[in-house]
Amino acid sequence: MDVEILSRIQFAFTITFHYIYPPLSIGLSIALIMMEGMFLKTKDILWEKMAKFWLKVFSMTFALGVATGIPLMFSLGTNWSRYSRFVSDVSGSLLGAEGMFAFLIEAGFLGVLLFGWNRVSKKMHFLSTILVSVGAHFSAIWIVSFNSWMQTPSGHKLTTLADGTTVAEVVNWWKVFLSPSNLSHLTHVLLGAWMAGAFLIISVSAYYMLKKQHHKFALRSMKIGLIIALITCALQLVSADHLARKVATYNPEKFAAFEGVYTTKPYTSAYVFGWVDANQEKVYGLSIPGLLSWMTHRNLETPVRGLDQFPRENWSNVPAVFQLYHLMISLWAVMTLTALIGGYYWWKKQWNIRPIFLKLMILSVAFPQLANIAGWYSSCMGRQPYTVYKLLKTKEAFSPIITQGQVIGSLIMFVIMYLLFFVLFLVLLDRKIKAGPEPDMQEEQLPYRDVYS
Repeated sequence: MDVEILSRIQFAFTITFHYIYPPLSIGLSIALIMMEGMFLKTKDILWEKMAKFWLKVFSMTFALGVATGIPLMFSLGTNWSRYSRFVSDVSGSLLGAEGMFAFLIEAGFLGVLLFGWNRVSKKMHFLSTILVSVGAHFSAIWIVSFNSWMQTPSGHKLTTLADGTTVAEVVNWWKVFLSPSNLSHLTHVLLGAWMAGAFLIISVSAYYMLKKQHHKFALRSMKIGLIIALITCALQLVSADHLARKVATYNPEKFAAFEGVYTTKPYTSAYVFGWVDANQEKVYGLSIPGLLSWMTHRNLETPVRGLDQFPRENWSNVPAVFQLYHLMISLWAVMTLTALIGGYYWWKKQWNIRPIFLKLMILSVAFPQLANIAGWYSSCMGRQPYTVYKLLKTKEAFSPIITQGQVIGSLIMFVIMYLLFFVLFLVLLDRKIKAGPEPDMQEEQLPYRDVYS
């Protein structure tokens, strides 16, 4: 493999493992606000104990998110120097704002959040919880804004430097920040992060229910997780529809790859599932005629632009993009089903959930993680052959002096390091879950049906 492909593999690997943690910390921060807010309102000590338990998990995800994110910035300089130079004016303005608006808030109040119990007033601690959550969301805002600019560049001009290098120079910062797809991407990403936190809470709560442990803690945590999950699953459907229409407008080649549309024709079909035969340029599977036309144009007959409208050299890897995109959609459907099952038991006020459903809920922690990663992969792979859409091709973006051996060596190092981080996370998380909430929270062991009825 050449240096370009190896560099892409390295960045994909590192960002995949990094992205396990930020969505969890963002999602858990929302739940922490709800738990601590309820404690302030009701003075019920169980809410405080819940907040303390989930804060321990939050602190792990936050720390590992920082630790795994720092190397990504260095790899942009080592492996993607021409890209870094091209976007330096844009990235500096957006990622610099992340340092000002996100890291300063988090650094200022994270210590109070983690160590301020019984040292500051309850209202001050609650304010710290809110501000740390705001800081975590601000980090996502600036990073997603930069990525959205790469998808739909705006607010810039191309400038040729004295050495002949062309760079993108900011001429209107607000147009850079509010690129055509940014708000749609941002909504979609944040909802995905909230879902990741919600289903972690659901998973742990279901585990305790299955083991018949920490009954009151499990029941109340399950309710918090289900509230967030049900709301975000519904909102994500609206968000996905809006974002897909943005992609169809501004990145039509990518949208055609998402849906496997090779030929432009009326009544364009949408595939529920299927597989792509790239040689025959066909998609086989269960399709609904006209559905994609209606979802894109709100008209059954209007054709969706197919790949036949674009030069073949601008096509992405259609089979991979198609499968990843549909995997994301399928996982959303499974998450929605899981949340609805929990909602059904809540509505019936019968919390003795069947073991098979509890096991599904335990496994559900992986669903938003896989969906988030599949979504990012399909989006970035679908943008190929461009790193910055229509401005910079990937083959022009990697470092010209880096060697194959250097990339392989660093890739091996990153594989070892990130896998160790991941194993450490799983071991520590497993210990915290098995240890459970603080002992004074555990109520007398009542019969299972009495607790959950």
